[in-house]
Amino acid sequence: MFAAVMCVMLSLSAGEWDARVATVSSYADRLEAVVVEEGAAAEKTARLAALRERLTAGADSAESFAALYTAFDETRAWLLAHSQDKPVIAGGTFEETPEHWRVATEDLTFTWRRDTLAMEVAAGGQTWTFAESDDLDIQMEAGNLRLRDARSVRAERLFTGWSAGMVVSFSDFEKAPGFALHVSAHCEGPEVVFDLAAEDTDAVLKEIRWPKPLLTDKTPGEVAVIPRMQGMLLPGDWPQHIQSLETVNSRTHYMPWWGHLRNGHGAQAIIETPFDAAGYYVHPEGGPTRAGVAWQASLGRMAYLRTVRYVFSQNATHVTLAKRYRRHVVERGDFVSLREKSAASPALAEVIGRPVVHLGALYHFVPQASMYNKETPEDNHNLNTFDKLRADVERLKAAGIDSAYVHLDGWGFYGYDDGHPDVIPAGAEQGGAEGLRALAVKCAEMGYFFAVHDQYRDFYLNAASFDERLTLTHLNGKRDEHSVWCGGPQTFLNPRFAPGYVRRNHDWFVDNGIPVRGAYLDVFSVVPPEESARKAHPTTRAESALYRRQCFDVLKARGYVVSSEEPTDYFAATLHLVHHGPYATYPHIGGGEACAIPVPLFNLVYHDSLMTPWEMGEDGGWGIPKGDAGRVHCLLNAGMPYVWPGADAADVATVKEACALQEACAFAEMTDHRFLDDTRRKQETTFSNGVVVRVDFDAKTAEVVYPEK
Repeated sequence: MFAAVMCVMLSLSAGEWDARVATVSSYADRLEAVVVEEGAAAEKTARLAALRERLTAGADSAESFAALYTAFDETRAWLLAHSQDKPVIAGGTFEETPEHWRVATEDLTFTWRRDTLAMEVAAGGQTWTFAESDDLDIQMEAGNLRLRDARSVRAERLFTGWSAGMVVSFSDFEKAPGFALHVSAHCEGPEVVFDLAAEDTDAVLKEIRWPKPLLTDKTPGEVAVIPRMQGMLLPGDWPQHIQSLETVNSRTHYMPWWGHLRNGHGAQAIIETPFDAAGYYVHPEGGPTRAGVAWQASLGRMAYLRTVRYVFSQNATHVTLAKRYRRHVVERGDFVSLREKSAASPALAEVIGRPVVHLGALYHFVPQASMYNKETPEDNHNLNTFDKLRADVERLKAAGIDSAYVHLDGWGFYGYDDGHPDVIPAGAEQGGAEGLRALAVKCAEMGYFFAVHDQYRDFYLNAASFDERLTLTHLNGKRDEHSVWCGGPQTFLNPRFAPGYVRRNHDWFVDNGIPVRGAYLDVFSVVPPEESARKAHPTTRAESALYRRQCFDVLKARGYVVSSEEPTDYFAATLHLVHHGPYATYPHIGGGEACAIPVPLFNLVYHDSLMTPWEMGEDGGWGIPKGDAGRVHCLLNAGMPYVWPGADAADVATVKEACALQEACAFAEMTDHRFLDDTRRKQETTFSNGVVVRVDFDAKTAEVVYPEK
């Protein structure tokens, strides 16, 4: 083959050689565009002149043409090597001294002490210090390790095209031979991204807490910003004790981030690998606040790279931190707007701007349930037949609620929270399939949207298909059990099996001609993803999340509007609405004083992605701080209102006001939230469509300002 090619090359005519030389000449002409570094201009001129001379001489053979092209290629390579502007790695320096490792860039200086392993970031005129290594750094089943107990520590410079940094490797732990932890720090503009990777051993890992919490003072100017439920601001000197540790995507952290504000400066942690990550914060009475990340093991191993990003900013507020997280969600491709959801699920248009009607058919507590009422046992059974509930919604329609989203509890065989996931057929006491069909049909005739409560996490021991092999199982072979809710003894279903139950149960509605149009899958969006170690069906938390999403996707494929309990981050792209997304209160979530200072962090990120209903009472309630009107929170957040059968004319007017605002702002981003005075009781929200809502929680008033058309 080579010989044949050479014969062709040797046989080219003079004109054909000239054409090929002309092609290379055109390439060479563009080399003039390369601007060389200072002091190299003369050599550039000389090299290009020599190249042109060779091109002018031309070529008349394969050998002379190859030499000509080589001269072009070598000239180009020299010009690019001496170009004034050429690709570079990130700027900055790395130094290692007996006291520390340090990376310095034009945006920040990152210092890591070698003795205590305390870290420090100086950025924008503010210095932030992380706590030092302690006994909770690495937690194993056999005992805990401090990171500074490593007998071998090696630091190396690690610069990429976008970051300046280091990787520090810790190994040779006396109590855990073979275990090693590699911590990378990437300085990217005013941000530091930490990667953690472990070399696993036979030792069972439980948790790693690194980086440690930022150290803050107990002063009012040091404010923690924490997405605990809807969100809270926690001043450093706050008198209340507040503490929590839980996997993110839970009430502890609706979203996997938190931050600190200090004299206009901000430091924010964003967990980029959230499924096996927990967030913790500790604030004793009077402060200060400590908040950090706890990397939970995945089936006893680190398993994969863990990443947390720290963002250091100026002119920071709780709004700017929320918006930085929104940017993160958009950049990772997980932000799905309500407008996009509405296009994919046309039935959603029938829910936007409507109130939520919560109906309950049968609640029956068994004696084994801890909530069983021993004093008045008859109170353990509460029945509303489907016929009665049909009359209730008809009365609501007559009262002036023209359309609504109807959510029905307790329709199943045993009633509410019992027998899951085997809840079909519908309960005979409530009216059976025929009564349920009549209720659903009546809702459709009135323009009411009909949805049912459903549950695929709680696995009751009285479920028809109960089998311990279908349960969530810990590494030690045990499973969690409790007996709180109506149906009493229960454990938890491995989410791998949940989608099959969803298909089976909702096929039953179709087979029985019951026009269900929406479903609420309880607890999925407030209980973090869970893992199971059963050998036949091992399930990681990330896989758990996928199975749960699949349950909603099965229903959306059938045209359903889907909902769940509370608005956590990993379901925001999937769900249409939730049951509620209010604030943390104490002594318990059912009502009480506000935990710290409530702020709508979740809605600042996701208002135009996920709808949230609010109770409309005048003094506290579930997730509504004592003294606050839920109605005012609903308006401040442009949320969906709840309405109850028996609502009077005043209730209807209040609900309609909230519905009009929600319909106007459903597709609008909440762009700002601010306090209007030092009491923080007068507040204002702004939306991207120009709507402004001003409220006074003490006066229980709200003013909605619509933009002029």
